[in-house]
Amino acid sequence: MQNIEIQKIYKWAWIVLVILAVFLGVKTLASLKNLREVDPAYNSITVTGEGETFAVPDLATFSFSVSADANTVSEAQASITKKIDAIMEKLESLGILEKDIKTTDYSVYPKYRYEVKPMLYPVPGNQVPDGYTASHSVTVKVRDTERAGEVLGAAGSAGATNLSSISFTVDDPEALTDEARAAAIKQARDKAKTLSKELGVRLVRVVSFNDSTDGGYPIPYGREALSMGGDMAVAQAKAPTLPTGENKVRVVVNVVYEIR
Repeated sequence: MQNIEIQKIYKWAWIVLVILAVFLGVKTLASLKNLREVDPAYNSITVTGEGETFAVPDLATFSFSVSADANTVSEAQASITKKIDAIMEKLESLGILEKDIKTTDYSVYPKYRYEVKPMLYPVPGNQVPDGYTASHSVTVKVRDTERAGEVLGAAGSAGATNLSSISFTVDDPEALTDEARAAAIKQARDKAKTLSKELGVRLVRVVSFNDSTDGGYPIPYGREALSMGGDMAVAQAKAPTLPTGENKVRVVVNVVYEIR
């Protein structure tokens, strides 16, 4: 009977040992996996690549606004609607598509004035209502950049005010960025291959990648560049000449390769 009990104890001891061995094996494999995922700086090389693309802007954008004062909201709205309709008609006659004319702000707000009290020394009194002001702001895209000055002048002659913020951009900036990034990655890969040969090691895989982009931003023109003498002069002056220049997109990549 005693031998049977001893055999049972040995049997359970072996089961416990097997379970413990399996558990330790799993933990060991997990530890090795985690160790492999640790920052591979001890067996890696880091390379940097740079790529640039250039493009002549193919899109001009500018903004303008119209406003009107009136005794009632409806009168103020009717006044700016008449002005905007005239400008829209002029822009569309120059080939500007309706989808490229976008309202960015429309507002109507009350006006006030101060009553002056009839005293020996007049002083400002209380605010009193003095009608309403309606304002309509619009952004226009010109896809034929060579005609940007002509369109700008036409908008001014049709009654647009506060002409500003003209910029020249590329209609598809992502395509430029992708091209520059591809060039940067190729340069980084070529550097890594050269280094691996010189070091006598083999490239295994990419373990880290990051990139940064600069350039390709709009070319802005201040209000002075739009005309000589300010907004209203646009209506009278010759259409302004607006050189577009060239936009540049630069991408820098950093790539870490595991080596063996």
